[in-house]
Amino acid sequence: MDRFEAMRLFTRIVELGSFSRAAEQLDLPRASATQSIKQLEARLGVRLLARTTRQVTATADGAAYYQRCLAILADVEEAEAGISEAARHPRGRIRVDLSGSLCRLLLIPALPAFCQRYPLIRLEISVSDRQIDVIREGVDCVLRIGELRDVPLVARHLGQLQQVTCASAGYLARHGRPATLADLAAHTVVDYFSASSGKTLPLEFVVDGQSVTRSLPASLAVNNGDAYVAACAAGFGIIQVPGYHVTRQLASGEFVEILPQYRPPALPLNALYPPNRQQSARVRIFIDWLGELFAAQ
Repeated sequence: MDRFEAMRLFTRIVELGSFSRAAEQLDLPRASATQSIKQLEARLGVRLLARTTRQVTATADGAAYYQRCLAILADVEEAEAGISEAARHPRGRIRVDLSGSLCRLLLIPALPAFCQRYPLIRLEISVSDRQIDVIREGVDCVLRIGELRDVPLVARHLGQLQQVTCASAGYLARHGRPATLADLAAHTVVDYFSASSGKTLPLEFVVDGQSVTRSLPASLAVNNGDAYVAACAAGFGIIQVPGYHVTRQLASGEFVEILPQYRPPALPLNALYPPNRQQSARVRIFIDWLGELFAAQ
C-alpha cells in the first residue's frame, strides 16, 4: 500500500473508530489494514492509534498526523481532479443522507437527470430523520431542514422551504375549519417529536412579521415525516409541514390548508459536509447540482 493509501486508511480509522469498519469501507481485508498501520507507525517511529476492546482512538501524535493527512489528501484529490480525466468525467462514490420525505418526493424523482449528466458517479443514499454523525458514519453529504446549531460541518444554503398548516378534509368536516388563531382552541394536533432530543414543538405562525406559537392537545406523537402526514390523513388533527410533502394531498382535496394568512416560517434547507472533504470534486459537483435543483423548485 502506498503512502497516500495508507494515509487515507488511517484517516478513516480515526473517523470511524474501528479498523474493521474502515477496512470494509475501503474494500480492504482487515488483516491488510492492520498490517498497513503497523508499517506506517514503524516508518514514522511513533504510535498513532490507541486500541482498546471497544474502539480505536488517535494518540496525541496521531491526532496531529490526522490533521496533516486531511490537508494532504484534499490537496492531492484537488490536484488530480484539476488535470485528469476526472475533471471532465467525475467518478466515484458519494454517500448521502437525508429525510425520507425529501428523498422520496424531491430528490429521487430528479436523480435521473443527475445520473445522465454524471454516469460514472455512484450515489449511496441513506434515509433517516435523525441527525447522524457524518464523520463517524462515513457520509459525504447530508441534507438538513431547519436551523443549524453548533454543527461542526461546512454548510451550503440551498433555499427556503415554505410550510403550510393543514388537516384532512374528514377531520375538518367533524371539527370545523378554524378561521382565526383563537379558533384553534377547539382543535387537536399531531405532535412531531425529535428522534434525537425527544422534544415536541408547538404550532408556529407568522403574524404581522412576528412569530407566535400555539400549543394544542394531541393524542398521537410521531418522529417520522411520512408517519406525521399519515396521521393527519387518518384524522388525528392539524399538522405543519413543508408544502412539498403534501402537494398531492392538497391538490386532490384530501388535505385542506388552514389559516393561509398566517403561514408558518419558512425552513432553511442546507447541504452539509465534513471540512476535510470540502475539496472533493464529485461532492462539490453534487452539491452544485442540488443548488440548481432547489433553485428550480
